[in-house]
Amino acid sequence: MVRSDAQGRLPGSAPVSVVDIGSNSVRLVVYEGLSRAPAVLFNEKVLCGLGKGIGLTGKMDEEAVERALNALRRFRALSDQAQATRIFILATAAAREASNGPAFIEEAERILSHPVQVLSGEEEALYSALGVISGFSEVDGIVGDLGGGSLELIDIEAGKVGKGITLPLGGLRLSEVSGGSLAKARSLAKVHVKDAKLLAKGAGRTFYAVGGTWRNIAKLHMEMAHYPLHMMQGYELRFDEIQNFLEQIVLSKDSKDPAWQSVSKNRRALLPFGAVAMQEVLSIMKPAGVIFSAQGVREGYLYAQLPTEEQAEDPLLLASDQLAILRARSPEHARELADWTGRTVPAFGIDESEEESRYRRAACLLADISWRAHPDYRGLQALNLIAHSSLVGITHPGRAYLALANYYRFEGLHDDGATEPLAQIATPRLLGLAKILGGLLRVVYLFSASMPGVVNHLYFRKSNQPDLDLELVVPHEYINFSGERLDGRLQQLAKLTGRRLAFVFE
Repeated sequence: MVRSDAQGRLPGSAPVSVVDIGSNSVRLVVYEGLSRAPAVLFNEKVLCGLGKGIGLTGKMDEEAVERALNALRRFRALSDQAQATRIFILATAAAREASNGPAFIEEAERILSHPVQVLSGEEEALYSALGVISGFSEVDGIVGDLGGGSLELIDIEAGKVGKGITLPLGGLRLSEVSGGSLAKARSLAKVHVKDAKLLAKGAGRTFYAVGGTWRNIAKLHMEMAHYPLHMMQGYELRFDEIQNFLEQIVLSKDSKDPAWQSVSKNRRALLPFGAVAMQEVLSIMKPAGVIFSAQGVREGYLYAQLPTEEQAEDPLLLASDQLAILRARSPEHARELADWTGRTVPAFGIDESEEESRYRRAACLLADISWRAHPDYRGLQALNLIAHSSLVGITHPGRAYLALANYYRFEGLHDDGATEPLAQIATPRLLGLAKILGGLLRVVYLFSASMPGVVNHLYFRKSNQPDLDLELVVPHEYINFSGERLDGRLQQLAKLTGRRLAFVFE
């Protein structure tokens, strides 16, 4: 059982483990629990290279097998130590294709004392698709999951998953079968990709890139572009941007640019082959752009274990509410703010989209998670915690909005050196909405002493007075809450919105 003093954990959570036996790496991930927004308790991988040589010999390398089995012994011990109540074990291309795969799986099952599910190529594509669905609010496009031994492709149209295919184009396999020649690798990729009929349906839509090699392409692009938010999930590039960058990778495979040092040495060697594979896929698909997903087979498999009603939950709002439970002075107050601001923003002429409404609610739920910091650093801590959190179901501009709204709530409605990097990511509209939300929160947090029970009694209305535009109406029983500092906060909001505002107690 989890100790009762572990207050940083959600009450009632029961850890679960996933062991992912891939062609390049073997990984253990222990999650806090089986939920729509699972937090990672522990994560470790070993680059075993099980797929090394399969394309040439049909067998897994014996040394790689031994390394993998040793890793599995450790992973079983770690899973027990983390008190995981369930363990799921998945194996992909190398184990299903190698002639010595069955013997390896038998020994793995003996070590882990659990059955290993060897996924077919179609199943691997399905779980990759579900992983993407689990990590984004609206999915429409084609998912490509590049592993060490294979490439899975599957179409998701308006949230509905099609039938997936698998191609022998994993980065490790492509490198070996081509003898290290990028020209041969491209020829092989062309042959296999041209038969992937589903790619023709992707024109003008989104390509969702899954897999470690492709994530490292995104990481390298971030480094070279000096992108201020190093967050793989949801990183997006236009079609022309990614095509130009992929060509740059292919031509600069031996680059000494310091940015390349951000990619591990093992991954670095495979990057050009991953770039070639993506180039050939995109040249046929011609998407509007590429979005990189940190969610893949593991997350998709867990998502598939959830009841339908839990799958339908919003992962962004669920995770934000959980953070409020773990870190806010009053989660109830945070939920009050989410409701109150929804009723209030129309008074300022704001017509939110569904996505903007989700972001506003999440920002309110997260608005007090840094209260334990020193007052001089609460804004900066809120900005950093939110911008760099593991939240999913949100774009990078949306993430910037959440972080900036809560920075403004603490530090005032102005920009400075701390806000500049994220302000570059947020759209102008989201930046404006973040300041308005921050202004509203500055007023009601001060009014309510950050505690529930008051905020829902306040509302804005159009004023009949000639020198006012909006009145913030407060029941007379709260008149003792009035004060100069509170008036000052309201006038900051008035200046920001260009509306004449005043408290009215009645």
